[in-house]
Amino acid sequence: MDIKAYIESGILELYVAGKLSEQENQEIYALMQKHPEILQEVLEIEAAVVKLTASVSPHSIDFDSFKGKLNEDDGKVIDLKPRKPNWISYTGWAASILLLGGLIWTLNTKNQLEEEIQTVSTEKQLLEIEIEAARNNLANTKNLLDAIRDKDIISVPLGGQGDFASTYAKVYWNKADNTIYLDGEGLPDAPAGKVWQVWSLTLNPLTPTSLGTIDDFNTDDNKIFAISNANDSEAFGITLEPEGGSQSPTMEQLYTLGVVASTP
Repeated sequence: MDIKAYIESGILELYVAGKLSEQENQEIYALMQKHPEILQEVLEIEAAVVKLTASVSPHSIDFDSFKGKLNEDDGKVIDLKPRKPNWISYTGWAASILLLGGLIWTLNTKNQLEEEIQTVSTEKQLLEIEIEAARNNLANTKNLLDAIRDKDIISVPLGGQGDFASTYAKVYWNKADNTIYLDGEGLPDAPAGKVWQVWSLTLNPLTPTSLGTIDDFNTDDNKIFAISNANDSEAFGITLEPEGGSQSPTMEQLYTLGVVASTP
């Protein structure tokens, strides 16, 4: 089909003017859906009619002059007698609006579905992480119980000192693997800017050796901490120190102290 020749034939002007038969209107409407050039030409013709109509008074239209304006460029003649409503054209626009609305609804539904799938996937991943964490906690708890129940473990109670008499802790010392397990349930959370520091002590002369700070004390749920200790400890103490720890214990902040029982 020669689109250019079809446009220049003048049939589109007759379509806009409503002078074609119902069958011809349907044929042009079908061509508009297939050929964007035809649709664009119809839109331009309708725009020209609207523009020219607005430029004159509706009570004094000179139809000959009006047709002359339309014929200045290409000699096309349009009969501007009143025409019946072009229902095919209106139906096309209505169908386009409905199609657009349907596409928007489909896209919104698709996006919502994707978001719901993503939410379910995220929740599934979080659940898997929580299950794995629970398994690890159970395994760690079992290992810890096995360690502190070992027949060769040394249990050292740490009692509260001075103004901190209500505090307490307990050390389980496994000399076989140079590890102590500190149960700090009887200690309060460390204040902001402070940390608990654990000390190994020899008593004669009194010599403290730092076993490190417990930086995650406040966030740990069970308050039991595994700490390396390769020292010949005669006692253990816990002090409250500035973040980062201290070179030597602050005796005014000695909360708990316990002596290792001598072996008969």
